[in-house]
This record gives sequence, structure tokens and C-alpha cells, in this order.
Amino acid sequence: MRPPVDLVGPRWTAEPLGHNAFNGATGGIWRVDRGGRNAILKISTPPGRDGVPAHWAASTDQGHWNYWRREALAYRDGLADTAYAAAGIRAPALLESIDRPDGSIALWLEHVDGVPGTAATPASLGEFAERLGAGHASWLGRRRNEPWLSRDWLRDYTTTRPVTEPIPWDHPVAAAAWPPELRAGLRELWLRRYDVLRATDELPRTLCHHDVWPMNLIVDDSGPVLLDWSFVGPGPLGEDAANLILDTFFDGLVDPALIDEVAERVTAGYLRGLAGAVDASAARRAIRLTGAAKYFWLAPLMLSRVTSTPAKISQTYDTRDAVAMFAGRRRPLELVAAWFEGTR
Repeated sequence: MRPPVDLVGPRWTAEPLGHNAFNGATGGIWRVDRGGRNAILKISTPPGRDGVPAHWAASTDQGHWNYWRREALAYRDGLADTAYAAAGIRAPALLESIDRPDGSIALWLEHVDGVPGTAATPASLGEFAERLGAGHASWLGRRRNEPWLSRDWLRDYTTTRPVTEPIPWDHPVAAAAWPPELRAGLRELWLRRYDVLRATDELPRTLCHHDVWPMNLIVDDSGPVLLDWSFVGPGPLGEDAANLILDTFFDGLVDPALIDEVAERVTAGYLRGLAGAVDASAARRAIRLTGAAKYFWLAPLMLSRVTSTPAKISQTYDTRDAVAMFAGRRRPLELVAAWFEGTR
């Protein structure tokens, strides 16, 4: 799909980039060669786009987890580039922002040429986590009052996932990939999901990106660059670090054999970045608790979608069939279950 002709000149070439095409707030992302110089074009779309699953529908509610104008406002306001700047994390530079006649917003962003997060080593993820911890520490006890920041992202995103009950915990595909103790732990987490969410409400609050994972991370000569500020808003300490650990592995983009080292290095780096602003044992618990809270829905949703045959489960980034997906997600789900058990 080519970008709109009013945005891309006839001599420019555009390459579509991978993104969550289910999300109704995103109309497309392209790398555009504008006469020898690359830039990124991202279009934010208001509610009403056809073919969008209900959960991924864009919203006009400014505090909604998927408010469609949030990223444009974060760039225009300068929050995206300054949120963690003192810790050495930046956003791509905003080149231009255009309100289009059809109601959408076109963002022209800097094309960042560097090492993508999917190719990052555990050590470099740990270094990034140290900066992230420092960025989060700087927001402890502070808040921004913009109405367009996400209001309660963690709860709103997780509790609206389209899980169908009863959940077939002993489905043959799951039973073949996940041992009984893992399924039992994930089932208990699902049953106690609201208790887990309430526990995260007691954690220190900071400014969260809410989508820190390798696909949104590039490291160039200036340091780490964090992409996609669509969800930014207040949230519990530890959530972004927990998501970085887990979501590095869920979609089969990184070898799951690295998960223990990534978890160790990201946790250690994040604690160094916090630099005593929060007790280390409390910060470790925050990572585990928010990781369990962020993904209590994942196994139930997978089981809701799978059939009695090894069908393909529709995904944006994970292209594996159901059998391979269930097997590949065992290790990160074991970590989710262990984190939940460790916080009880």
C-alpha cells in the first residue's frame, strides 16, 4: 500500500514498514526516500476505519488507552523527545506534522539509522534499561497534567482483551507445549487478575512509555531512540522494564534461550538507573508484579482462539502456526507465572 499522494511526491519512493495493522489509530507507516534523504511517514487515523477489531478501535476519549491523537500531541508538545532525555533516551525528531483534510494526522519523523532492538545483545538491553530506570526515577513524585495522557493504561488495555470463557486450559495444543504446572499457574493468575492489578496501584507512579519492546527501540551513534509514543502516560514503576523483558520473546523475534540473561541484565540495569530512588527489593517486586499484570490475559486469549487443529493464529508480528507459537511462548509465560507466584 502506498501512502496518500498528497503527502508523497511522484519521484519519491515509499517502503511500507511493519506495524500493528489491527490498530485503528494507525493508518500506515512508510520509509520514504525524499530525493535522496530518508524520512518516516506515520499516519494517525480517527475512529471509524473499516476492518478494525473491536479491541483495537481508536478512541476520541483523551484518556483512553488508544486515544488516536496522543502520539501527535506527544511530538508536538515535545514530551516524546524530552521525557527521558536527561537519561540519554530520545525520540525520533519531528520533521513536520500535518492535519489532513480527511481528519487524519501525518507525522514526518526522522529516519533513525542504527541497530534495531531485535538485534540488540542482552548487555545492550541492560544498558538501555539503566537509562530507562534513570528516566523513570526522574518522574517519581512528578506528574504531567495534559488531558491527552493515557489515564490508566495498564488496567484499560488488559481488562478489555477479548478473552472468551470458559477457557480450555487442557486443549491438546496447550497440553503438548505447556506442562500442567505452567497451565495451573497461568490459570491462577487469570483468576486473580484483579487482585494483581489492585496491587500495582500501590506501586510508585512514574511516566511510562507503555510499549517498550525491541520493535520500538533503535540504537544509533547518539544512543537509544525510543519509537511509538502512542500510549504514553502515568503508570506503575517497573512496567516498562517488565515489558521489555517479556515482549522481547513473545513474538519469536529473539531466541528464547536468551531470556534468563535478558531478565537478569535488564533488571540489574533498571535498578542501577533508579540509583536508590526506590528500594532495590521493592523495585524487583514491581517488575515482577507489573509483568504478571501486563500479561495475565495472553494465555487465555491464545486458548480462546486456538481450535482443535494446529491452526494459524492471526498475529501482526508472530507468523508461527499455533503449535510453534505455543511452544515458543512457553519460556516467557513460565517467567510470567513465576513472577506472579513470587509476589503472592
